[in-house]
Amino acid sequence: MKYRRLGKTEINVSVVGIGTWQFSGSWGHDFNAKEAADILDTAKDRGINLIDTAAGYGRDHLSERLIGEYMHTQKREDWVIATKFGNYNGQKQYAPDQVLSQLNGSLKALQTDYIDVYQFHSGTNEHFDNDELWTMLDKQVQAGKIRHLGNSIGSPDNMHQAEGSVRNGCGVFQIRYNRIDRQPEETLLPYAAEQDIGVLVRVPLCSGFLTGKYKPGATFGSDDVRNKQEQKRIDRILREVEVIQQNEVPERMNMATWALAWCLNQEAVTAVIPGCKNTQQVLSNAEAADYVNR
Repeated sequence: MKYRRLGKTEINVSVVGIGTWQFSGSWGHDFNAKEAADILDTAKDRGINLIDTAAGYGRDHLSERLIGEYMHTQKREDWVIATKFGNYNGQKQYAPDQVLSQLNGSLKALQTDYIDVYQFHSGTNEHFDNDELWTMLDKQVQAGKIRHLGNSIGSPDNMHQAEGSVRNGCGVFQIRYNRIDRQPEETLLPYAAEQDIGVLVRVPLCSGFLTGKYKPGATFGSDDVRNKQEQKRIDRILREVEVIQQNEVPERMNMATWALAWCLNQEAVTAVIPGCKNTQQVLSNAEAADYVNR
């Protein structure tokens, strides 16, 4: 595994992390504590130290609770935990008192005294432009409940929030970025590099489409979040993936590993946080670190 400095936070994180949206059950499988622990154990064995989650991944902190059940058997200092606030139990809850309640709930669910990176979760500019919210969060940093603030930015070109995040003391951006979705190259990535902001890349496998497993015409069950996308869009992406697989992915190389390494070799990207449904996917994801050239 390779490690990088997460921007001005000065935290060293593995270049490959563990995204845990799947622990919410939103990707067609309901996880139990043992399955989650097996994934995190495998990650630890491969040198991964970064976990990304959210209060809103599943009802009532479900993803965080699965992580917390594992974390109470671990040395807390061995892990970097990033979580998020605002999208909670299917509602937009960004008022200061609501966020403080979510923060305390996250600490309890994760079985920890502090959160390494606490991120605004894809809210609107109206939710974001609330001085009382950021004042409250700064007080929680001073109290030691939060080490660093961040913003999981919903739109790839939302420079209003990017610039506001810097003013509000955020040291981390989380963005959607992959070989298909490249808009941040024009906006967020250059700005992050200029401001020394750590960048976590979510959906680096384009919702699993960049694994090469799916062909145009593929459909997904009603319990899979991908089912909400238009079929025309899915087919367009999968046709583009076929071209990429033929022309860019080295022969005999796992496409998912290649796609993660592609992200990691782009300027300003600190780490990727792909989801994983089993330990084999953890191992495949971790291999991307072998192909990082910086």
